[in-house]
Amino acid sequence: MIQPTVVPAPGRAPHRRALPARRGGARRLAVLAIVAPVLAACATHDVTSPAGAFQNNPCLPNATVQLAVAGTLRVDCANGGTTVTFAGNGASYLVVPEFATAQAPFQLVLYSMASGPLSPAAVSARRVRGLVPEAAAAGPMASGGLPPQRAMAAQYAADRLLRSRARQQAMSGAFRAFASSVPRAPQGSVLRSPPAPGSIRSFHVVSSLAATPAFVTVAAQLAYVGANVLLYVDTLAPAGGFTASQLQGFGQSFDQVLYPIDTTAFGSPTDIDQNGRVIVLLSPVVNGDTPSATCATQGYVAGFFNSEDFSGPADANSNQGEIFYAIVPDPAGTFSCAQTVANVQDAVPAIFLHELQHLINYSQHVVVSGGGAGASWLDEGLSIAAEELGSLHYEAECPPPSCRSNPAQLFPDSSQGFVQGFLYDSYAFALLPDTASITLENDGDQGVSWRGGAWLLVRWLADQAGGNGFYRQLERGPSDGVADIELATGRSFPELFADFGLALHTDSLAGLPRTTAPSVNRFVTRNVKQLWARLFATSGPSSAFPLADPLQLFAITADTSTAVLYPGTVTYFRLDTPANAATVSIRFAVPGGAAFSSALKPQMAIFRLPPGQ
Repeated sequence: MIQPTVVPAPGRAPHRRALPARRGGARRLAVLAIVAPVLAACATHDVTSPAGAFQNNPCLPNATVQLAVAGTLRVDCANGGTTVTFAGNGASYLVVPEFATAQAPFQLVLYSMASGPLSPAAVSARRVRGLVPEAAAAGPMASGGLPPQRAMAAQYAADRLLRSRARQQAMSGAFRAFASSVPRAPQGSVLRSPPAPGSIRSFHVVSSLAATPAFVTVAAQLAYVGANVLLYVDTLAPAGGFTASQLQGFGQSFDQVLYPIDTTAFGSPTDIDQNGRVIVLLSPVVNGDTPSATCATQGYVAGFFNSEDFSGPADANSNQGEIFYAIVPDPAGTFSCAQTVANVQDAVPAIFLHELQHLINYSQHVVVSGGGAGASWLDEGLSIAAEELGSLHYEAECPPPSCRSNPAQLFPDSSQGFVQGFLYDSYAFALLPDTASITLENDGDQGVSWRGGAWLLVRWLADQAGGNGFYRQLERGPSDGVADIELATGRSFPELFADFGLALHTDSLAGLPRTTAPSVNRFVTRNVKQLWARLFATSGPSSAFPLADPLQLFAITADTSTAVLYPGTVTYFRLDTPANAATVSIRFAVPGGAAFSSALKPQMAIFRLPPGQ
């Protein structure tokens, strides 16, 4: 049966502005080179069938979609189905195609989304926006009440390298043998007295973040003894650093504020050295891990956690304890880029929260549970959530307009250093939701987009689960991100991914109460659209922040334009049905009409748009 042509309703044409180039480089350029010939081959005709009507091949459920305004439905196409039929008569729908999996190969999947008598296929440039080369430099500096955006490529590269080594180490037989023998008492269960303040201890510190890191041995003095943290400072720290009182205040913030934020949300780390505390070591060796020549473009490594410290005495580089390594103030730039005391005070606390979550995640999954390292994408999402918890702590202490140098600030001065990850990276994800895979992350381009998606997912999950205590359940899971989430929520990952995909758009629909969408399709802790709009207002329009709402909707029409999705991504369409059509069918399929592999977990999340949206 010939299906009626779908024409966008008057005044509802989607924004078709072509997106500018974004950050990131080598991988995207390589992907573009590989995929461009494939897309070109699809550009002139439907690859397996001529233009015309498509045959209905229903996904599940196979009944006509009939939703009340703001109603939702998940349509599962893993049954080999490719089509969905909607009640028409002028109704409008948000349609979110997804591949809700973490198991498929990390490669582009070509698809087409069409309705009506089919026009010949064409490459839709606006639907391959994720393939354009990204600019090498960081985005512009924010103004008007937002903190400046720091270049983070060096920090992300270090994090990536050390996470990869941690996963390899967790599989080592020698490591497993040692891990099974170490004490598992949580922090706070003090088994021996701490060393005396002023005492000296030696540490092995990573001095080169290469594929095979190098180490040096340093001497460090114990500067602060707290209930949860021991703060050591390298004896070779350069002049111009912390005063004695500043150092005590710095240690106190880690011990009494930051450590409790992480452990309350994520649980306690192990205590393999039986000192009842986490060690914070400030060393210029960490400063030197960043070449000074790249500081301006790549940023710097502010700190890290090294899983090798969980290895036994047979490993000469292991410090056999729970340790966070960080930079020292270096105003003269003796070891790398210059770092003032203020720089260190601003950057290091958020990195501590980030890396302590990694430490907790690793110690719980590997040492306590005896399993593999946690899924990298979920582990990183939780660490960005840890940074956000630091911001939330200070936001609660200082509701607007208090504690703000500029009354227009969204965030108080005290939380400015904690917003880098979730604020900027979530916007980057919203620009590229169809190519920034959350569940099959790839750091080859040192990108940020997938990290923003990972944070958005875990933030939404915690909101739906009733609070940050939900994060503790993920730390104790079976080391598979999807399985961890399903165990903690009692729901299937495809169901959750469908609700999450809708929430990114349906939370805070323009001109309507936030409660218009079902609660499962909203965030609670954050209004992400408000955050993105503020970024655009203060820093756009620009290559980094081109739109007030970076999530773009595209019309479903009769053409069979070829587009791309990675597994673990979502994309956004709207279907505007003609007033004189009782039903309208759409096809979500491989170019030419074939069904997707069931391994991709293909599905569509659907929301009936209120009038005027």
